[in-house]
Amino acid sequence: MLKFIVILCLTAGSFAAGYYLGQQPDGTVQSTVSNLSKQVTRSEKMVGDVRQSLQSLSQNALTTTLSIERDLRHRQGLVEAKSRLVQAKADVLDQNFGDAAKELGEAVTVLETSAKDIKQDHTADTMLELAGQLREVRLEVAMGKPVPLKRLEDVQQRMNRLLDK
Repeated sequence: MLKFIVILCLTAGSFAAGYYLGQQPDGTVQSTVSNLSKQVTRSEKMVGDVRQSLQSLSQNALTTTLSIERDLRHRQGLVEAKSRLVQAKADVLDQNFGDAAKELGEAVTVLETSAKDIKQDHTADTMLELAGQLREVRLEVAMGKPVPLKRLEDVQQRMNRLLDK
């Protein structure tokens, strides 16, 4: 019974829609259809523009995120190397040359690793230069030669300048 009522309603609805459209002048239906097709075309263009804009935005966000991540790793390496240098300075003051040489060696390793990840030539060159200076100081400390603290302080100040950039 329910099926019969549903079919009857659908049939009545289709006849009513046909009657309504038959009463409208020919130009009105055609203009309505053409207006709808124009609106669909405009909508498709807008969707394309929005899609392109979102794609550009996501690419910019990804590039920025990667840049920030690279800079963070670089700064972490500098902070780690500076920490090792400060510890080495304290060991030199305590005349614990073995531990000082070990700390300086680790600072050199950290600086060289961080310099490999950087694409900026000036910063990477400066970090490699600092690593070379620390390597020289490490050799002197390992041999038991007295190392002026001024040399270690100069390297630390250069690291501070790199961190301030």
